[in-house]
Amino acid sequence: MDNEIVYSSKATDQKAQYDASAKRLLGQKIILAHILIRVVEEFKDMDADTVASLIEGEPYISQIPVEPGLTNKDMLDARTGERIVGLNTENSEIDEGKIYFDIIFYVRMRDGLAKMIINLEAQKNEPTKYHILNRAIFYTARLVSSQKEREFTGSDYNEIKQVYSIWICMNMKENSLSHIHMVKDDLLGEQDWKGNLDILNIVMIGLAKEIPPREEKYELHRLLGTLLSQTMTAEQKLKLMKQEYDIPVDRRSIREEVKIMCNLSEGVEEMGYAKGEAAGKSEIILKMHKKGYSLEQIMDVTEMSEAEIKAIIG
Repeated sequence: MDNEIVYSSKATDQKAQYDASAKRLLGQKIILAHILIRVVEEFKDMDADTVASLIEGEPYISQIPVEPGLTNKDMLDARTGERIVGLNTENSEIDEGKIYFDIIFYVRMRDGLAKMIINLEAQKNEPTKYHILNRAIFYTARLVSSQKEREFTGSDYNEIKQVYSIWICMNMKENSLSHIHMVKDDLLGEQDWKGNLDILNIVMIGLAKEIPPREEKYELHRLLGTLLSQTMTAEQKLKLMKQEYDIPVDRRSIREEVKIMCNLSEGVEEMGYAKGEAAGKSEIILKMHKKGYSLEQIMDVTEMSEAEIKAIIG
């Protein structure tokens, strides 16, 4: 096999490991709590430790498929022992042709009784093959429909749990935050239809490449930007997490994941792909294309846009 292809394969493997580590870090209960406090109305102004205590179980790596007929069963199986479900590397989608939720977990409301289902997804950049909001809507719909025979039976639709699908999209032009949900428009009359308009919720978080300044409006983006940064050192990340968010970075699980991510990021850059330092990048793209690599795989390895790669492939 050509050396360039070997290097690209290694880069793909390292990127997959980096993504898996990033999701494990995002799946830490204290990190999830900080996210929930800033995007879900139910938890606003609450203490992070309190919110973390409301999250059921402990995060673990699993495979919860999005496909109809599979989400229900796998989530039901995963709830045994009240564990958080989710966290699956994107390689599974490539290898098996299936799509998996990144992170899914149950969290109790303030009263400690009612629950909601949270889905967290992380994207390196905004997809060009499809509209990301359409995918978010599909995921949210699946999380609602899959509750039948798991959260409720028969026609007891009042037991449907509230769902939040939270999407973190990196490398955007600016920092942004949007809450997308159902609203009622009275076109004729003012009938009070019974039901919960707040069942479906989508939160889109856009992260700019540069970490924003320390301001209240950027609290969430500064935290996520730090966690997912490929340029900050592990000690820089841990220091900011501790000083600004009081996150217990002495926990082994958090400290190790941060260090793993930084080491993997450095490894990819050393190969010359992250910053385009490898010689003959165009030649490598052509060879990968000839070997049957998909457009998405080539984009992932070279970190070039779809248009740039198509221009080289011709």
